[in-house]
Amino acid sequence: MTPRTKAQNEEIRNRRIAQIVAAAADVYLDKGMLMEIRDVARVAGLGYGTVYHYYKNKIDLLHDLLWQAMERMAMTVQQLIDESQGLSGGKLPYEEARVSGTGDRPIESEQENQQLMVLVSGILKAWSKDHAAYLVCQLGNEAYRQLPEEQASPLAKVYLEYIIAPLSTVLEQGEAGVPSDMMTIDAENKAQMLLSAMCGCTLLPLRRGTLRSEAEGIASFLCAGLM
Repeated sequence: MTPRTKAQNEEIRNRRIAQIVAAAADVYLDKGMLMEIRDVARVAGLGYGTVYHYYKNKIDLLHDLLWQAMERMAMTVQQLIDESQGLSGGKLPYEEARVSGTGDRPIESEQENQQLMVLVSGILKAWSKDHAAYLVCQLGNEAYRQLPEEQASPLAKVYLEYIIAPLSTVLEQGEAGVPSDMMTIDAENKAQMLLSAMCGCTLLPLRRGTLRSEAEGIASFLCAGLM
């Protein structure tokens, strides 16, 4: 038998890690921190020893899972923001529509609704395919307190910079469209509140595998509160 090359070994390693991480995301959705390496091995269809070879404990596995998914989630958010801005030639939600003769009072417009819907429904659809990306946001709004401080702190910092900050910018630009009783809430908190609401609304359909088909309806429900 011809020995495998270094490149082949690396490919196998990367494939196994991806398999393990995907399984771990599903197990965590079901069990939370009660997740064990044996549970992950069973869902991944791998031997316990194989999973243990890569991850000695569930904390290291969850930590790696979140870092990998963080990059994917950050790219998704930026792509969706670019796409939503493209609907109006680069303008952000709520930037233009106002009631004539009533000062600065904004009106709801179909274009505004579509822009925010693109962003919210796009994130939900991304979560339907990438459960680890969902966990990035679900645990991110708790500052990853499930992990030791030395692991949680860098994750929380990156989450604020690459997930919360871009969404905050969108909501801040759309300040005119936000209900008056939310005007005292800063954009960062609004972004965290929105993501928390999204996570809460999508956990059940995510578990039962119907999130993608329900994404538009959930997004419409959530966006209605911001219009």
